[in-house]
Amino acid sequence: MNRRRSAVSAIALVCALAVPALHGQAYADPGPPRSEQRLQEVRGEIDALYRRAAAATDAYNLAEERAEEQSSEVEELAEEIVKGEKRIERLKKRVGAEASARYRSGGLPPEAHLMLSNDPQHFLDGASRILEGQQAAESLIVELSRAQVDLEAYTQDATTQWKKLESHRKKKEAAKKEIKKQISAAEKLEATLEKEERARLLKMEQEAQRAAQTAWLDSGALKTTGDAAARGGKATRDGEAAVAYALAQIGKPYVWGAEGPGSFDCSGLTSQAWRAGGRAIPRTSQEQWRQLPRVDVKDMRPGDLIVYFDDASHIGMYLGDGTMVHAPRPGRDVTVAGAGSMPILGVVRPDK
Repeated sequence: MNRRRSAVSAIALVCALAVPALHGQAYADPGPPRSEQRLQEVRGEIDALYRRAAAATDAYNLAEERAEEQSSEVEELAEEIVKGEKRIERLKKRVGAEASARYRSGGLPPEAHLMLSNDPQHFLDGASRILEGQQAAESLIVELSRAQVDLEAYTQDATTQWKKLESHRKKKEAAKKEIKKQISAAEKLEATLEKEERARLLKMEQEAQRAAQTAWLDSGALKTTGDAAARGGKATRDGEAAVAYALAQIGKPYVWGAEGPGSFDCSGLTSQAWRAGGRAIPRTSQEQWRQLPRVDVKDMRPGDLIVYFDDASHIGMYLGDGTMVHAPRPGRDVTVAGAGSMPILGVVRPDK
């Protein structure tokens, strides 16, 4: 009986202790609202990391483009240096031949030999040849001097271009490290999420894009009247080719620094699309924004390039009807999206 009472008392004590603990767990649970808020914060952090990676990708692409240009110039200058050295060698041989001829004539200059001649006709003929020889010698010296000056200039230019090449290579490597750092941080942050949370995160991203697109359309950004409507709307033949190329890449993955054919970054897609359209445009989104002719948003036509964010770190191609095609970011594929789903900096037209 005493044992039974002891057992009952023990069970009661355990239950009594367990109840507050369970209540404590219930109060500690953040619940759906806090979970949604945290996911929104995570989404913001991930977006910021990928934005920084995009900016670094643009810096990488620009440094790579500049490095290729400098490398080409260094190669051309190296070829010119080799040509210059060969030219100087030929000229030196000609100077040597002239010296040898003087030596064979006893070391006397042609004028001395001429003065020793007793034949008047020979004197007159020789005087003419001496004058021609003097002019040729002077021309040879001038040519040799010019060749040496050119060679020195080529060498100095090559040294300058090589220093620039090394500078661009260093910038490229620094940008590469920054890209990997930002993408790695974003991927690690995403990896902390459960499968269901990642699905909700993607849904939040899509809802935010739809909301931004709706607000952009409701703002009347695409409404045109009169001549403006006539100017916009229809793509040129080159623009149609560029759009066709971009659309054919849908489903291919985003890879930073990629220009196809199997993967693209945002400006790699637009630059290759317009190459297919017969127009060579700058490689990076920032240079495309800086160098290409600008048009008003309301005058957009298919093939125009829409530049996003204040730092021009993203770009897409307008398709018409308020849509665009772009390579979004790492972990996403080339896709069609609302043209107003991100903050628009401006619009450029490669075939203006």
